[in-house]
Amino acid sequence: MDPDPDPDPDQQVFHRHRNLLFTVAYRILGTAADAEDAVQDTWIKWSAADRSQVADPKAYLARIVSNEALARLRSTRHQRETYVGPWLPEPILTTAVDTAETVVDAESVSMAVLVVLETLSPLERAVFVLKEVFDFSHAEIAEALERSEAAVRQAAHRAREHVRARRPRFTADRSRRREVTERFFAATTGGDVNALMEVLSPDVTLWTDGGGKVRQAMRPVLGAQTVASWFAAMGSVTYQGVAPADMRAELVEINGGPGLLFSAPDRVISTVTFDFDAEGRITTIHNVANPDKLRAVAGGTAHGIGTR
Repeated sequence: MDPDPDPDPDQQVFHRHRNLLFTVAYRILGTAADAEDAVQDTWIKWSAADRSQVADPKAYLARIVSNEALARLRSTRHQRETYVGPWLPEPILTTAVDTAETVVDAESVSMAVLVVLETLSPLERAVFVLKEVFDFSHAEIAEALERSEAAVRQAAHRAREHVRARRPRFTADRSRRREVTERFFAATTGGDVNALMEVLSPDVTLWTDGGGKVRQAMRPVLGAQTVASWFAAMGSVTYQGVAPADMRAELVEINGGPGLLFSAPDRVISTVTFDFDAEGRITTIHNVANPDKLRAVAGGTAHGIGTR
């Protein structure tokens, strides 16, 4: 576990940048547990370093955590390739965003973007996060990742074009997304298929991640009627061994946007997040139900959106 706050200046420096380090690692890895491990390993290396020779502690720490995250990402690639069913990023609770700057940062940690980042190579993903999200220069990234600046520029270009081609192109404003999420929430808890149809795009896609631990759809669920029926049934049938009377649903902030959290008396059951089109209709739903991926949410700690 992390050390307690201490008057020692070097510990204060680490704690001052801890949120930044977590958000760098989380964006590279897509899992909160691995990101926390990367931050812990960064603390160990920071503690052992000759810090008197460190001119820029923030850049130094960012370099360590980036390499820790990159190494972890490479080591877990095979696990993700053999994962049972669709693999979705691990959800985290986030604090609500208000300013234009934090809205941009929130978008970079959204499920939609994290899903796209999964299709990049480990190097491309690390470069994209450091360049596009945290505005590191190519030279800084090259030093951090121990690559040539030319290689970093090439990776940045490939990653930027790839993400641009696959990320949602249009999305409603935040207030509209919140309104539609509230309507989806009311319709789901009320079992109202027609009300659900009103907020779903006709070609909506539902992705469910149970990881083989709980029963979920092994392939994407397509179309408004099918998706609406799926969620309307949650209020009237036993779901993952939980009777409707024991199911609790609430609106929460997940990955920088409005989402839903479904719980039993003794555990978190699933999270639901959304992508929207410009009119505010829901185009994609990400439903994470793998209990191994719900530990961060179950812990209840809301993460701020880290910036450079």
